[in-house]
Amino acid sequence: MSDDDILKEFRKRRERGSEAVLNRDSLSIKRFIALDERAYDDGAIPKKYKELMGLAASMVLRCDDCVLYHLDRCLELGASEEEFNEAFNIALIVGGSIVIPVLRLACETLEKKL
Repeated sequence: MSDDDILKEFRKRRERGSEAVLNRDSLSIKRFIALDERAYDDGAIPKKYKELMGLAASMVLRCDDCVLYHLDRCLELGASEEEFNEAFNIALIVGGSIVIPVLRLACETLEKKL
């Protein structure tokens, strides 16, 4: 599967899953989703840097879906190779060698994007 296919397939799966979550009759879940979305809005820290922080945090937490989501958002927001490398470095410093498997996922996905 090509890197483009990985992100395309991820977007489709995420969209289907998000729709299923939002179709639940749960105000609490909907409020949490809205809060999550607002956390990445521009503020004192621009969106791109918030997404890079989300990427580093997701790598430390070793969540493949979250890593792909934040990679995709960072690409949309114009993150550079150097910015990705610094976010990856922060994730490695915070998380240690256990981060290496998701670092591989991130690098393989970005390989043809930058």
